[in-house]
Amino acid sequence: MTDWARVRAEGFEVPADRPLPELVAELSGLLRSPDPAVRDGLAYATLATWIAKGMLSPDLLRALGDEMAERFTDPQIQVRTFAPLILDSIVSVGIFEPSWVPPFERWYVAEEDLRGYDPELGWLHAIAHGADLLGTLGRVLAVEPVEMLRLGIGRILTPTDYVLRDLEDDRLGHALAVTLTRADLLEADVTGWLDPAGRALGSPPPDGVRPEVTNTMRTLRAVYVLVDQGVRIGDTVHQVPHRDLVRAKLAEVLRTATPYFL
Repeated sequence: MTDWARVRAEGFEVPADRPLPELVAELSGLLRSPDPAVRDGLAYATLATWIAKGMLSPDLLRALGDEMAERFTDPQIQVRTFAPLILDSIVSVGIFEPSWVPPFERWYVAEEDLRGYDPELGWLHAIAHGADLLGTLGRVLAVEPVEMLRLGIGRILTPTDYVLRDLEDDRLGHALAVTLTRADLLEADVTGWLDPAGRALGSPPPDGVRPEVTNTMRTLRAVYVLVDQGVRIGDTVHQVPHRDLVRAKLAEVLRTATPYFL
């Protein structure tokens, strides 16, 4: 077993005593750990750093991406929720396979364990981790941006008993706003994805506001602010094409539940 704590302490230099594929396989295994110090602090931190620095070959990244895509059906929550983080790192450096998208979409809209932080497992963050990947995929030209917008609104509208915390709604709001910066979106595209939210928010149940409605409103408020002010992607602030149309539609949807909004 590699001393990964030492690797981290020494600036994530690649150990020279073992082949890189073996090291990546070991780190991939540690990503399954229920111990957040191992999974998050060592395995994820090391892999994300190596990927960002270009230390892994395209073939190795594709193999790792295939493995992460398979993990969306894993029975352990921490395994499922760290898969999108690694895929996000991989896609962010320009390696993308269309076969990774459907497993992610199926998992993201169906995941029922929405805990942000668990005292034993540490950060799980299914919504936030998935949102990061969604926003990255939303910028990939080979991915239909409307597909990601519909996925995001479908995720947040999925019935749940859990009100999001730890700024997860903001993370999803940012991912949706990032997707809205795509120049190839048509006018109908930038507003149509919000129609399901308008219907849900306009038909409140008689027994009170459901958690998914609260989650949706918070997320869409974040989208509104970002569309209005500009969307930061890396070090650059991007404007949303059809900005006025998107703002008007967001206001219309939010106003169905809160008439005093705007």
